[in-house]
Amino acid sequence: MRSITIALLTNTAAAALTVAPPVYAQEAPAPSDPVPAETAQDEGEPIVVTGTRVQGRSRLDTASPVDVLSGTALRNQGTTELASALASVAPSIDFPRPSAVDGTDAIRPATLRGLSPDQTLVLVNGVRANSSALLNINGSVGRGSAAVDLNTIPTVALDRIEVLRDGASAQYGSDAIAGVINVRLREARSGGGATATYGFYATDIDTARGHRSMIGEPAFTASAWQGIGFGEDGYVTLSGEYLKREPTNRADYDPRVTPTRITGRFGDPEVEQYTGYINAGTSLGDNWKFYGWAGYQDRDSRSAAFPRLPAAAAAVSGIYPNGFLPIINTKSTNANSAIGLKGDVAGWSIDLNVAYGRNRIEYRTLNSANYAYGNASPTDFYDGALIYDQWVAGIDVTRSFDVFQSLNLAFGVEGRREGFKITPGEPASYGYPASGAVAGQAPGAQGFGGFSPLNAIERSRKNVSGYVDIEAQLTDALLLGVAGRAEHYTDFGDTATGKVSLRYDVAPWLALRGTASTGFRAPSLQQQYFTSVASVIQNGAPVLTGTFPSTSPVATALGGKQLEPEKSTNLSFGTVIRAGGFDLTIDAYQIRLRNQLALSENIQASFSPQVAAILAPFNVPSARFFINGLRSRVRGVDAVAHYRLDAADAGRFDFTVAGNINQTVVTGVPTSTATVNPAPVLFARSRILTIEEGTPGEKVSGTVDWSLGDLGILARATYYGNVNQPGTAANGSADINTGTHTITDLELRYQPRKGAQFALGVNNLFDIYPDATPAALNSTGVVGFPYYSPFGFGGRYLYARAGLSW
Repeated sequence: MRSITIALLTNTAAAALTVAPPVYAQEAPAPSDPVPAETAQDEGEPIVVTGTRVQGRSRLDTASPVDVLSGTALRNQGTTELASALASVAPSIDFPRPSAVDGTDAIRPATLRGLSPDQTLVLVNGVRANSSALLNINGSVGRGSAAVDLNTIPTVALDRIEVLRDGASAQYGSDAIAGVINVRLREARSGGGATATYGFYATDIDTARGHRSMIGEPAFTASAWQGIGFGEDGYVTLSGEYLKREPTNRADYDPRVTPTRITGRFGDPEVEQYTGYINAGTSLGDNWKFYGWAGYQDRDSRSAAFPRLPAAAAAVSGIYPNGFLPIINTKSTNANSAIGLKGDVAGWSIDLNVAYGRNRIEYRTLNSANYAYGNASPTDFYDGALIYDQWVAGIDVTRSFDVFQSLNLAFGVEGRREGFKITPGEPASYGYPASGAVAGQAPGAQGFGGFSPLNAIERSRKNVSGYVDIEAQLTDALLLGVAGRAEHYTDFGDTATGKVSLRYDVAPWLALRGTASTGFRAPSLQQQYFTSVASVIQNGAPVLTGTFPSTSPVATALGGKQLEPEKSTNLSFGTVIRAGGFDLTIDAYQIRLRNQLALSENIQASFSPQVAAILAPFNVPSARFFINGLRSRVRGVDAVAHYRLDAADAGRFDFTVAGNINQTVVTGVPTSTATVNPAPVLFARSRILTIEEGTPGEKVSGTVDWSLGDLGILARATYYGNVNQPGTAANGSADINTGTHTITDLELRYQPRKGAQFALGVNNLFDIYPDATPAALNSTGVVGFPYYSPFGFGGRYLYARAGLSW
């Protein structure tokens, strides 16, 4: 079936019916002559800076596939979440919207080509961005990853985004196994704008046990930006955004209560968020330029744990006679900043920069209780905090030589210091009362237990790397690129990667391209040192589980070892076709991964008396830890076609079709090194299927964007293949599938370059949901739909956007 879909996708693209719409930005202004993106020329191929260090290359002239997504295209949507906007226009990016997965409800990762979220490198203006302090340890896509939170960057601050769909560790370092997302900020000397967006759901919800309708659950976003010029070419661009979103609820009816009713909350969290960015630059004399940026976000999210019914909450019946619904309050503050100098010395172009990023996540559990305290329990708890910070300093040197047709030499050095810290919560969030503990009750806040002093940790490491990148135009038709990089980490040692790329222009309208590279991803500090006790969802029900560092005595006894870097071998081959207003790119790829990192199974105390004895001091019925040793292979095809038709008085039509076919196969699993006998299974069927089937094998999007003067209409239909949310049953009886579905979006807009602007739109026009979670697999009624759904489970969403541009 998948091979048929590949053929269909390729033939459809070749027939020229489309790929991601005004997804493609206009040509970007050079940093030395900053102007608003809105005043850039409408014609011409966008110039890219990601994946190549040669100035002036367009997205269709590169040896690796690069998508250029304009800030305007990302803003002209119903969502203001950057990750969600990216997923709607980029064929190989997916953004699941999980629920009931603790902190991952609030800080939701995106994936590229079906790989783990932390296997995609994120840059801001070409500089490595800091990852989130959060470790995704619950049952979401990207389980076990600590990735960059794309939603810390507001779309109002963007000029464009470049997505390199190719392995690039030899060029950029760790994490670039799947590719690179390079966020380019606005550089404006003048102009500005303000926009307000209001939306709400108008949907019919059909879960396994019942039907209901919803009109409401609104979201409001206000944003503004202003360009300020000074001197001959100096610029300061200020951007800000405020978001207020009410929670959504797509839970099923609870069969445990009479009469049956909805007791849980399953959907998007409540969010209030403030974000600000400043981007600036100016010349310093004739040859040097200063640049820098700083961004800050404060996000308050509130998601729900599973409900505690009166029978389970008997120990606190004096506080909650009717039971209670714990609320997990995640407060995330993120800072990202950099300063740099660019200049020319003796014909060499030099770029020096220093960047700092920091993410702090504080946890609180509200409307909850610690059963060990009985009716004397507090109801709100401070649970502690996770902190990650990163310093990056680098120098990049480039020069072009008149060798062959041309030869570009680039080299550089980068140093990085990372830190990770866990601070404990208040004693009532994790422990017993000083006296009068309720017998038989485990301690800790219900829904999300706090970090104890035993969990507290502070660790750091340093990294230094150097690279050489050569790109030679050997003839008019043949381009050759070679890159190599060596790295040293203070915790696990040395690694080296390389890349070779070729491009051959058969004719002005046809080019062939291909790459071969090796890649790596260093184990994050979060993966190495995170430790906690929390409820995780297994087969639709919460299970108390301890997460331990892989070298702790608990993990070592159960098979844990020192973590090592992941490695990859990437191959790609593609073609570029262009004629007049039509262009088509098709790229096939294979990624072989070895020594992959993953969270182990939840190893139960009931497995054996030895395991029970190991876990007893920690008051947890199961434990898990990170392990190396997974091997997998990813194969796929990306196809992007675009046709622009200027129909005189009928206006301009942009037709686009974009598709990604992706297949992941796990080819090896770790062998247990446990000291207990018998040894527990470290990696079982459900973990394998999460990797193989946790993202859609097929995603195809067709878009038509019509404009006539200041009026425009955008229509987009996106097909998603099936996703499997696997259970633990060996025969697959506990698996939950989303099914295959097509989501249709529509927007009507009035958008002059200056003056008042207005848009009306609807996301998910036909109110499509993933297949409901079967009643037999949903004994609590909480998880109404699979939280692995690549398009979420919100239903039809209506919105209006009004703005003013000056």
